[in-house]
Amino acid sequence: MGRSPITGQAEPAATLTADDLGPLVPRRGTPFSQALGVFWLRMMGWRVSGVAPMVPKAVFIGAPHTSNRDGFVAAATILALRLRITVMAKAELFKGPLGAFFRWLDVMPVYRTGSNRGGQIDQVVARFAERESIYMGIAPEGTRHAAPEWKRGFYHMAVRAGVPIVPFILDFGRKELRITPVFHPTGDMEADMKALISRYQGVVPADPSRLSGPLREPGNAG
Repeated sequence: MGRSPITGQAEPAATLTADDLGPLVPRRGTPFSQALGVFWLRMMGWRVSGVAPMVPKAVFIGAPHTSNRDGFVAAATILALRLRITVMAKAELFKGPLGAFFRWLDVMPVYRTGSNRGGQIDQVVARFAERESIYMGIAPEGTRHAAPEWKRGFYHMAVRAGVPIVPFILDFGRKELRITPVFHPTGDMEADMKALISRYQGVVPADPSRLSGPLREPGNAG
């Protein structure tokens, strides 16, 4: 997002549509579901902006996550862009008839064996290796309730799978979901985490009282 040379204020980024996404991007949906997503965003007064990802595989991270409303905006965006994003859920939820429904939604079952975090990372890395194109969606805060720190599993997944990270921002101040440029991990986790978190500077969450610790730090809080 640039700044006006006259006012010095941040200028709105171009609105993204499904047509802006390149051929490598994992896609799903129909013209009807796309129209539904566009209508849904319009009814909520939201838009999608930023940089269209042009890579076949990536870990998508979304923040700040402070309200159930975040999920509605993300779902409408996925429909409007005809974007396929895989998310994780515990394997126990896949028992019975709900299993087929979750798989249709592209939810990945995670089997908690051994070290929970390590096992989840192994399973996600294996899924990346199996697919020619896949976006894995993760909320690094892990909760809606003012997490003191971000969970770093997403970073280990990206490094081990050899894929980039795409941060997106839920800005309730602008009513704008912004997709930021692809970030390639360097292996210096501390420096990379600071660089990723800095992209959320000035963001306004749905519930400021639940903003996570890293986004409350000076220079990041809205």
